[in-house]
Amino acid sequence: MKKILLINGPNLNLLGDRENNIYGKVSLKEIEKVSIDKAKDLKLQLIFEQSNSESVIIDLIHKTQKDFDGLIINPAAFTHTSVAILDALRAITKPKIEIHLSNIYSREEYRKTSITAEAVDGTICGFGQLSYLLAIDAINNILRN
Repeated sequence: MKKILLINGPNLNLLGDRENNIYGKVSLKEIEKVSIDKAKDLKLQLIFEQSNSESVIIDLIHKTQKDFDGLIINPAAFTHTSVAILDALRAITKPKIEIHLSNIYSREEYRKTSITAEAVDGTICGFGQLSYLLAIDAINNILRN
């Protein structure tokens, strides 16, 4: 069974309580449940993580190379600021997909640039919780081909 790591960045632990007009009313726990169920349907093992710490996220990315077959990451605010996360993503050779709940290209000017997108195979954004499920389908297709 292929193992996928799904990393959620800062403040995503507040989903459901935070800026519902942008991020929706679904909690991260609810997204985790439907994501794990979707992965199981595809015969994938999904490990779901969240951290508000850049260093923890970098350590998790490093772990992907040895312990996982692919990575899905929602870097959240680090998307626009973290060269360190970009470098960590570049250092691993496993398939990588970046996701966002909101459409970052229709938001504030500073959110329209994803530094981390330079190091991933593709980006899915703007579909709310569905962004996670689309990414699971996408990484499954990458791994099967």
